[in-house]
Amino acid sequence: MVDAVSVFQPRAGRIALGLAVWAVAWVVMLLVDPWTELPNLALLLVLAAAVAGLWLPVSASLPVCALSALAFNWTFVPPRGTLSVDLHAHAWLLGAMLLVSWIVSALVSRQRSLADAARQAEARIGQLRTLGDLLRDADDPLACAAPLASALAQGAGPSPVRLLLLREALPLRDDEQLAVWFGDPDGDARAGLWLCARQAAELGPGTGRHDDQPYWYLPLRGRGTACGAAQVQPGVDTGLHVEQRRHSQALCDQMGLAIERAHALAAALHARDEARAQALRSTLLAAIAHDHRTPLATIVGAASTLAEADSRLAPAQRQRLAASIVEEAERLARLTDNTLGLARLDGPGVQISLDWESAEELVGSAAARVRPGDPQRRVRTRVEPGLPLLRCDAVLVVQMLVNLLDNALKYGAPDAPVELMARRDGDAMLLAVRDRGPGVAPALRERIFDVFRRGDAAQTAQRPGVGVGLALSRAVARVHGGTLIVRPRRHGGSAFEYRMPWSAPPAAPADEAPS
Repeated sequence: MVDAVSVFQPRAGRIALGLAVWAVAWVVMLLVDPWTELPNLALLLVLAAAVAGLWLPVSASLPVCALSALAFNWTFVPPRGTLSVDLHAHAWLLGAMLLVSWIVSALVSRQRSLADAARQAEARIGQLRTLGDLLRDADDPLACAAPLASALAQGAGPSPVRLLLLREALPLRDDEQLAVWFGDPDGDARAGLWLCARQAAELGPGTGRHDDQPYWYLPLRGRGTACGAAQVQPGVDTGLHVEQRRHSQALCDQMGLAIERAHALAAALHARDEARAQALRSTLLAAIAHDHRTPLATIVGAASTLAEADSRLAPAQRQRLAASIVEEAERLARLTDNTLGLARLDGPGVQISLDWESAEELVGSAAARVRPGDPQRRVRTRVEPGLPLLRCDAVLVVQMLVNLLDNALKYGAPDAPVELMARRDGDAMLLAVRDRGPGVAPALRERIFDVFRRGDAAQTAQRPGVGVGLALSRAVARVHGGTLIVRPRRHGGSAFEYRMPWSAPPAAPADEAPS
């Protein structure tokens, strides 16, 4: 970004530099006068006019050139010490010298003005770009209030920039304050900022509204309304007031648009979360209404038979009916646990209870949970010795492993073992369930983790389930910062692998020395 000091250099300093150039030029002409001719001295005066024009405005450069031409006639043109001219050629020389000096001064001054305007435009574009980048990368536009005030202060008066941000326009602020203030404004400033923000219009000198005020009040405008206002003191250079006010308003509008975008984004995210929660509730209700009916019907039918015909049933029949009630009740309990767990983990702001747990205990608890449904003892566990503790929610991780084991027992070959293993995998912990079933088609390896989505229809038609267990397992992996994938095994079957990052547990506190 171009240095603001060079862009807004005071006019007095420029005039002083231009006059200094003329002074040096006259010193040089007086020194070389004895050894040079009159045309060469005239060239030095034209050169001085060109160099001084880099700093002097046209209104000062032209009179100075005229005075220098008269002084040149008095000092160097014969007869010296008078304003008369002896030779006709000397008169032409003086006229041409004055005319060329005026033209050169005007051209140089014009080019200097264009260069100054280009530098000012570059500086202002740089300020807009820098503030835009900050607003784009900021999660909370309120954090860019200080950079905005700094940008507004460039070229402004000595008074500090003051800001007002309306609370209702700040999506990340839920306190009870009506506004957020910056710069400690006094009573008059607060009144002006409130009026500017409510009217969404510029106030102050040159705006046509309250021109008698010493400050500009600029609204932070969005597309709809103002999100706040800024108080800026005009700079000392009155010739730049219009451009300064337009540039300051552009900076304020950037802030207003950023706040409005943040507000719209927050509203969109809230609406998306609400729609997602509503869709999940509707889906869960539909699943409960549809998939809970089968086990409930079985339980009700078996219980009714036992209640109405108990005396006419053989002991073996009563045992089968009681076993079916227990089996369907356990199935219904698992289905309910998975459905409620998925609803909790897919909701916004999930909070889980983390603690340091042993991998051996997690694996053992999962194997014990599925043992009643595994009379053939197909589940085999393998845990690498010396594994570190895992920081996790033990209930959720065990529920995930139980779902994966149930899935493997359901779809695996009836006489093939199911392996549950835990081992290190680089800087992560690997918990895997491996089976020797028909495997999962490549097109379904991601889709089977979607809620209420099951595998191949030919494989799932004769097996009970609603497609919640794998969705819950991936949700558990996600809230722990891990990943759950399925990959094919070399000689058939599938491997569901959960990789969870782990860190060193805290050191145990040292025992206190006996007193």
